[in-house]
Formats: sequence, structure tokens, C-alpha cells
Amino acid sequence: MSLRVLVWICAGLFAVAAPPAQAAWREAQSDHFVIYADDSEKDLRRFSQNLERYHRALELLTGRTVPPPSPSNRVVIFVVGNQRDLRDVLDTKSRSIGGVYIPRAGASRAYVQDIRNRSSGYPHFSTIILLHEYAHHFLISSSRFAMPRWMSEGAAEFFASTMFDKDGGITIGLPAKHRAGELFYGTPVTVRELLDPELYEANRGPRYDAFYGRSWLLYHYLTFSDARAGQIDRYWRATVEGRSPSEAGEAAFGDLDRLEEEVGNYLSDGRMVSYSIEGENLPVGEIAIRRLPKGEAKMMEVRMASQAGVDREQALELVEEARKIAGDYPGDPGVLTALAEAEYDAGFDDRAIAAADAAIALDPTRANAYVQKGFALFRKAQEIEDPQEQGAAYELAMRPLSALNALENDHPIPLTHYYRSYAERGENPPENARLALERAAQLAPFDLQLWLQVAMMQAGEGKIELARQSLRPLASNPHGGSMAENAQKLIEALEQVPEGERLQNVAGSGEARIHSTAESMEAAEDAADEAQPASTRLPG
Repeated sequence: MSLRVLVWICAGLFAVAAPPAQAAWREAQSDHFVIYADDSEKDLRRFSQNLERYHRALELLTGRTVPPPSPSNRVVIFVVGNQRDLRDVLDTKSRSIGGVYIPRAGASRAYVQDIRNRSSGYPHFSTIILLHEYAHHFLISSSRFAMPRWMSEGAAEFFASTMFDKDGGITIGLPAKHRAGELFYGTPVTVRELLDPELYEANRGPRYDAFYGRSWLLYHYLTFSDARAGQIDRYWRATVEGRSPSEAGEAAFGDLDRLEEEVGNYLSDGRMVSYSIEGENLPVGEIAIRRLPKGEAKMMEVRMASQAGVDREQALELVEEARKIAGDYPGDPGVLTALAEAEYDAGFDDRAIAAADAAIALDPTRANAYVQKGFALFRKAQEIEDPQEQGAAYELAMRPLSALNALENDHPIPLTHYYRSYAERGENPPENARLALERAAQLAPFDLQLWLQVAMMQAGEGKIELARQSLRPLASNPHGGSMAENAQKLIEALEQVPEGERLQNVAGSGEARIHSTAESMEAAEDAADEAQPASTRLPG
């Protein structure tokens, strides 16, 4: 790995190249990604290789290693088409949307525009969006301690400005040309405002400001400044220990006015450094590509829309299209699996089960067919009032998910639903079910809802400190929204509960100050790791 000096060019957005001629729907599977694109095998393979190199580069530069995910816990990327196609699939009229990332245990999805592989040049904006979101995914997956918002966005922008060379090398940390406009012409955002979210919100005006650009600039400067070496790590450590971002900033960076001046000079100076990593240090691994059968290819629009999330009205429209395609291709397991999901989304549980059974009979490796059958059976069980009948219904609902667990031990969904099969009928889940839920959260650290559920379970067991450790990263997550607020309220409630006392009803409001030390958090994580098996096999 070497450093490369580049000259900052204050340019507007680069010209958009025409998308490549479309070929046929293909699937590319690699260690960390599954990509679906209506494109040539050559372009898809190169795109997949670049993403794997990007993942490896993130590991090298951060010093973190993310264990290879189970097959169904990889990020699935749908290459949708142009921006209009993207809006259609996501059912939105927003003209500013350039891509979407949805983090979910066993079902993380990314939606991007057409593949545009560029050799030794600044990446296309649609690629930047994907790299930005995957940087978030990687950073969350490799540490449970959330960065302050400016640092999180600054890091994602830093890594997203990546150039892929013809020889397999990568250059990371390029000047963020796509932020040039806001940096030079947008409403300024000061270092103090970046470090103090309340101050930023108080001063934030109606116009689009330079928050993302300035976050990138501060992160870039602190990364490469010899005079400030190690300060950004000390800053993050201080926030992990419970200090506010502004307090941590003053402790790590000293005089913030001086830092403001330095950052301004860094931008105007025009010369910046980046990392250059040779291709031989970025192993890719195997890329398996298959061309989708006609039926599965025709079902892609239904599948993409369904997995982005639909309401009842949208689901009823989609299922009609899915049934039509399935009628033309009744022997295609990919079609039947997508049909099962569409039927479930629309509320037709028996039809979903029948479609899933048909898909599994044709191809027993179709993981999503087991998932959709399990979902449908769970929903049917929830509607049963008689406790004995309901217990039998939940046991039945677990059968397809237990079968999936036998195929893929570390698929998070069977693990979470094993716990739910007890909790939803009011029974105390056994120890192996509780371990299964915790294991699922470890496999999907990016799933905020799942970690909140784990913390609730731990509090109910009287593991008060462990529950607090589970909640702290969620409470401090700048993208947590209402989930982060709920986590803060739960932390506040737990501060009043002695260790060992089972918490039955969680109440409390207002913001709680989070006190801890890095050592205690690391010890709690180590203890949780030691309590978990390498993989979790469900009974049955």
C-alpha cells in the first residue's frame, strides 16, 4: 500500500456516460455479495470483482476483519436500470434518489442504477452511492460502537471516492469531486457544528448545506495529517466511553477554532493524499455467474419491488403480475419462490405455502422459499386463540425454518423465529432459543430492530448490564431514528434496575446519559462472544 498525491480539481459533477447495452438477467455470487443485473457477463464479473476488492481494501485500511457472511446474509444488489427505473421499482416520485440500501438480518438489499465500470477514472455517481452505503454496512458489521454522525458520513464519503484500476489495484480517499459543489457553494458547516449535533440543528437553514462535504473534508484531513496523527481514534474512543461528540472533540482536537482554520487551508491548498493499494493485495475469490432462466428473469421486477417493501395496495397489484408469470412458467423454482413472497405480502398465506412447497420440491436449496413458508405459517399461528392449538401451530411453523437451518446454520431468520415461536405464545423461551436470538444479532449487527429485541430479552432475564451494552451502540447510532430514541429510554429505565432483577415492564422517557468505559464494553462483548457457539443448529 502506498500514498498517492492528487491535485484537487474544483469541478462540477462529471458527465454521465451512456449505459451499456443491456443483455440478459444474470446473477453473480461472491463471498460478500449477490448481484442481479440485466447486463453482460463480462461487465457483471468485473463489477463483482471490484466490490470484493473494495471489501478487502476496507479491511486493510481499517484493520478490521469481517467474517464471511452466510450465503443468505450477504448483501444482495439489484442493478435496476436508470434513475426512472429506480423510482418505479421503489414506488417513489423523488427525483433526488440515486440508490437505496436496506439493512435487514438475512435480507439486506441495495438498489442501484446501471453498472458503469470505469478504468482508472473517478467512479460514476451511482457507484459512489453503493460504495458509500457498503462502507456503512462494513463499519457497522465490524464494530458495534456507532460513530457520531459526522464521522460516520465522513468515513463513508472517504471510502466511497474509490478508483478501480485496470490491473486490479484500488485508490481510496480521492478528493470527493461529487461534493465539490456543496463545499464551495453550499451553506457552510463549521467544525463546531459537525461535532455538536444540537448546535448544527439550531443553525441549520432551509437550504441544502455542506454537511456531507465538510464531514468528508474533516475526516480526510484528520486521516492524513501528520500533525494530528491518532486524534480521530482518540476522539472515537472518547465517544465510545460515553462523552458527547463535542466534549470528545475538544479533548481529542484541542482548539477547535485552530482546527477550523487548518481544515479550510487544507481545502484551498489543492493538494491531497490518497491510499493506493496494489491488486496483488486484494484477492477476490471465486465469482459464480449464472444466466437466469426466462421465467425467473421476467419475475425480477416483481421480486425487486417486493423485497424493497410494499404496502397492502402495492402487494395486491404485484401478486397479480406474479401469478401471471407463474402461470407461464409453472416449473421454474425461482418463479415459484418469488410468487410465494408476493402471495405472503398480499396476505394470502395458504397460496404462499403452496407456492413455497412447489419451489422446494423442484429445488430444495431455495432458501427464500423456506423463509416465506415459515412467515406464512407464523402468521397463521398468531391468529389462533386456543393455547394448545396455537402451540402446535408454532411447532408446525418452525419446520420449514428448521429445515433451512439444517441447510444454512447461520441464516439469521430461523434463529430469530425459533425464539419468537416461544415468545409470541407467551412461553418462556428455553436457553437455546435465547442463544439463537443473540447469535442472530451477532450475525447481523446492522439490524437495529433485532438488537433492540435482544436487549429486551436480556433485561427480561435480569441481565441488566448486558442489556445496556446491547443498547448503547443503538442509542448512539446517528441513523437510528425512533429506534435510537427507544433505546435511550430503555437505558434510562435500566439504570434504575439492579442486576439480576428481571424487568417485566419497561417504561421511562427523556434522554439518559450513557456512562461506561471502553474496557467494560469490550469485556461484555467478549463474554457474549464466549457464550455463543460457532454456529447454531436448531432442534428438529
